[in-house]
Amino acid sequence: MSKPLPQRIERGTVVIDATNHVVGRLASAIAKILRDNKNINVIVVNIDRAFIVGSRKMVVNWYARKISLWRTHYNPEKAGPKIPRRPDRIFKRVVRDMLPYKQKEGRLALKRLRVFMAMPPDLKGELYYVPEALTKPRPLYKAVTLEELWRLIDPKAWGRWKEAQMLSEKLKPSTR
Repeated sequence: MSKPLPQRIERGTVVIDATNHVVGRLASAIAKILRDNKNINVIVVNIDRAFIVGSRKMVVNWYARKISLWRTHYNPEKAGPKIPRRPDRIFKRVVRDMLPYKQKEGRLALKRLRVFMAMPPDLKGELYYVPEALTKPRPLYKAVTLEELWRLIDPKAWGRWKEAQMLSEKLKPSTR
């Protein structure tokens, strides 16, 4: 079970479970931690279960338009800004844009961030959550998970990832 993120962290590694968090709020909290504390590494797990707030149609159309503008009209050679499609890379880009990444301290802060779509088996440490970034349960709350966004934007890559995930589940030794 995860605990709320403490206000003061001196050093070490902080593991944050992104399940049921709003992407922008979580990214701003993590960017602040990375910017203010040079002795802290942040690991974010289960980022595919984080939410982007808005209706599914609006979010997916906005992201698809963002990708297609660079690939067709302005840039037929497909060289230019690479728009991430996987949830871990989308989140890392969001955090990067909240840091001064063109300066040395911003690049060093970004190197201290690791993002995973699931819980790595060799990861040790206490799981935390960011209370101000959690979604508040409300009726008719419109949100899209990063995994849903990925599934709708790039279905082939999502299908390969899902197959690999199912195979790894089959190959895991049973814990009895």
